[in-house]
Amino acid sequence: MSVPVLYESHSHTPLCRHAVGEPEEYAAMAELRGLKGIIFTCHAPLPGGFAAEVRMTPEQFDDYVAMVARAREAFAGRVDVRLGLESDYYPGVEPWLRELHARVPLHHVLGSVHYQMRDYRALFHRGDLAAYQELYYEHLALSAESGLFDTLAHPDLIKNEAPDQWDFEKVRPWIVRALDRVAATGVAMELNTSGVLKAMPEMNPSPSQLRLMCERGIPVVLGADAHTPLRVADGYAEALRLLQSVGYTEVSYFLERTRRSVPIAEALASLR
Repeated sequence: MSVPVLYESHSHTPLCRHAVGEPEEYAAMAELRGLKGIIFTCHAPLPGGFAAEVRMTPEQFDDYVAMVARAREAFAGRVDVRLGLESDYYPGVEPWLRELHARVPLHHVLGSVHYQMRDYRALFHRGDLAAYQELYYEHLALSAESGLFDTLAHPDLIKNEAPDQWDFEKVRPWIVRALDRVAATGVAMELNTSGVLKAMPEMNPSPSQLRLMCERGIPVVLGADAHTPLRVADGYAEALRLLQSVGYTEVSYFLERTRRSVPIAEALASLR
């Protein structure tokens, strides 16, 4: 039997208000699917009640830390359970996140630009689709340059704003500009397998964007964005083969906010 080497690097808890299942159930699925570990990255609280309907409150942060610690203890010696966060980025939130991320030791911090959130749209959407797409990639680049994040989550999510009007070649200049800036920071980017469930049913990012990332040497972290235990590591084998097809030979994960890499062939062999 192959030795487990991969982590689920993007998973949630019921505290975000749109996930189900206790951390122990997610850890059990990680074990079943041949993973070495799982990193919980639930939606971080934001200031002023920003997008409060889809995240824990500031007062629940300690409950979240305790919940993950409970699962870590329950699965000691079986699955390596770690604490992380998925923190939303928008200009001005940096001081809040810097303080939040320093409260407890974290293993993996995802940075997300959630264009679809009501409060984000109220600030940045002006009715111009092209301008909104361009702004999305500008905010991705700024999030990498902030130094707050290890990995940028689902980094072409904006294609789901109007799938029938998504034109990669039109958007390519903005993507290239953003990826050049991301590459300069050393921040990783995620291949998020849950994209197949969205309005544009393909992983985030697309093969076209992945090729551009590979050309720039941007590391890739796998995440299933699990909001139910059954989603843990879902689509990982397909995702790894996709990475190979665009030129990647390694896949990454973070522990103690330090990037580790595994050969893709070894990662594929380890899955159940």
